[in-house]
Amino acid sequence: MNILKLTPSCKDYLWGGSRLRSDFGIKSDLNPLAEAWVLSCHPDGPSYLPDGTMLADYLAAHPEAAGTDCKKFEMFPVLTKFIDAKNNISIQVHPSNEYALKNEHQYGKTEMWYVLDCEPGAFLYYGFDHEISREELEERIRNNTLTEVLNAVPVKKGDCFFIPSGTLHAICKGVVVVEVQQNSNVTYRVYDYGRVGADGKPRALHVEKALDVTLRTPPVKHDFGSHLAQGEYFTVDAKNGAFEDTADEKSFVSLLVTDGEGELTCGGETVVVKKGDSFFLPAGSGSYAVRGTCQTLVTRV
Repeated sequence: MNILKLTPSCKDYLWGGSRLRSDFGIKSDLNPLAEAWVLSCHPDGPSYLPDGTMLADYLAAHPEAAGTDCKKFEMFPVLTKFIDAKNNISIQVHPSNEYALKNEHQYGKTEMWYVLDCEPGAFLYYGFDHEISREELEERIRNNTLTEVLNAVPVKKGDCFFIPSGTLHAICKGVVVVEVQQNSNVTYRVYDYGRVGADGKPRALHVEKALDVTLRTPPVKHDFGSHLAQGEYFTVDAKNGAFEDTADEKSFVSLLVTDGEGELTCGGETVVVKKGDSFFLPAGSGSYAVRGTCQTLVTRV
């Protein structure tokens, strides 16, 4: 088969809402439904093929399906998820590969956000509004004034943010995004608005590690040309309506339908696609075509 439709693992983090189910057709009994890991080989939230096989197991049996450009990575490089932040997500930071491998025995995390929808007045935190010292950062975390020096960015549908490891960030309430990231689940929580978890206790913070890895500067502007985002681990493009392309031997192609509906054809096979669907085309599948009114995020290495 050239077209593999993926089923996600889902997460019920306390800040989540219900829009992934109502707006994107994600099937889950979780409430709240915070995240759907729609392209994932991570053991914390694998995605599945139609026959119930984990994508990770399929790629272990068919490593050529990931593509020749993935051979340089020890593991599948990308993880993609829908995120519905009904409430503020904790202010957090992800470490670099070097720090994460040494301290967490997995890779660090560079990521990008693509805004699918948001409430009026919604914003997110993205780095600092000016450079600060480690000492000031530590003091502001301790006395709950961190948000006073963060770069608060108003958002609208279609906005894209590239977030290198070390960038302090948070999606704030009323924002739905697609996150494309390195295949990692290392997060250092810096500030959590004093919330408690399901056990009634404040959720753990990771202040010392965050101080070690945080870039205490305003974010750097990125220009990826015609791409939404591009880096060592992923290249992401947004397509509006019908388009044609090729899944060559170098990389798999991930197609995530973010709006509308249509058809996907590859290798003599045609399937119906709709908002919320995630498809995996193995490397070497050849030419493919998307028809219809759908909007699609295309990810490859």
